[in-house]
Amino acid sequence: MANDAYQYEPVEKFGESLTTSRPWNVSALAGVEQLNGRAAMLGFSAALLGEWLTGKGIVGQLGLGLAWLLNPSW
Repeated sequence: MANDAYQYEPVEKFGESLTTSRPWNVSALAGVEQLNGRAAMLGFSAALLGEWLTGKGIVGQLGLGLAWLLNPSW
C-alpha cells in the first residue's frame, strides 16, 4: 500500500504566496479579513459602550474587571 495520504505542495520562495493568484489568496482571505474587521468593530463598540457606562477608559475598565474577579464580596 502506497503512502500517498498526504499531498504536500511544492516549496515556494519567501513571500511568493502573497503575490500569486492562487485561490486561497482571493476567496479565503477575503472572508477571513471580513470576519476580522467585524470582530474589531464589535470590540471597539463594546469598549465605547463600557466607557460610556462606567466613565472609565480601557485601563480603568480592566482595573474594575480585575477588582471584581479578585474580590468575591464586591
